[in-house]
Amino acid sequence: MDHKFTIRSAAQGDSAANGHSAPPVYLQGLLTFESVARHLNFSKAAGELGVTPTAVSRTIKTLEAQLNVRLFNRTTRSVSLTEAGASLSSTLSPALALIRNSLSETLQATDQPSGTVRVNSSYVAYRTLIEPHLPEFLARFPLIHVEISLDNVLGDIVSSGYDIGIRMGKRVQNDMVAKQLGAAQKRIVVAAPEYFQERTEPRTIDDLLQHDCIRQRYSGGGRWFDWKFDADGQTVQIEVHGRLLFDEMKSVVDAAVQGQGIGFVYEDFAKQELAGGRLQRVLQQHSGMDDAFHLYYPHRTHMPGKLRAFIDFMTDKNAA
Repeated sequence: MDHKFTIRSAAQGDSAANGHSAPPVYLQGLLTFESVARHLNFSKAAGELGVTPTAVSRTIKTLEAQLNVRLFNRTTRSVSLTEAGASLSSTLSPALALIRNSLSETLQATDQPSGTVRVNSSYVAYRTLIEPHLPEFLARFPLIHVEISLDNVLGDIVSSGYDIGIRMGKRVQNDMVAKQLGAAQKRIVVAAPEYFQERTEPRTIDDLLQHDCIRQRYSGGGRWFDWKFDADGQTVQIEVHGRLLFDEMKSVVDAAVQGQGIGFVYEDFAKQELAGGRLQRVLQQHSGMDDAFHLYYPHRTHMPGKLRAFIDFMTDKNAA
């Protein structure tokens, strides 16, 4: 037989009529459950909710008692959802997100969107496409807060609690919308002037085989970034060698500045180091082209004003 429950506000307390067969479940308990389920960490949930971890634990115990079911498996080192908890989270989280978005749209003043925009981006995309325009965005939309998480993993932004993701290319899930940010990325060969104090600068692509090249691979032990060049209308690929390997481009640029080797990086990402003379371009007659970065987000019939403001602003500022 199906179980039923009644959602009450805390103010209602015990004022409901006695004899009601459905156990009372308070909204605060559901909000607390959703936060813990998202973080799988009582302390992080407490910080988000502005309460103590003890209060969160007490609220979860009360909710489990009201529903007469265990929602989390808890040890001193980890927190995980039970089967019942996972089932509740899968239906409750979208419902609460819809409520939050509806309230956000209702409360925002005309032309003054408000709320928090949570963005997950690679460091390269953030530094070249988002960071330069953030001060102007925050000044134009004083009621919007921006929370940014940087990594190089193409994950499920919805289940991770993000509103927007930014990654190279537009290969995203079917229920996502992708919008291009900026032009296709140009890769160039760079090195510090000091690197060539006792070495001969490469004059051809094949000369790179005689140098320490700083290699990069996709995150999570993925494949290598290819050193591909456009040469006389043809694509030339070379298997370079080197003792340094990184899984993100910032470290490649930093190592190249330190004279540790030759890097193959996005021109826009290294323009500050090039302008300051910390890096110089090598093989200027050759370069490679990658896809453009794309901003992606879940398809929504009614998009919250805060997301529309961020998406429109950043796509306009980075128009190709």
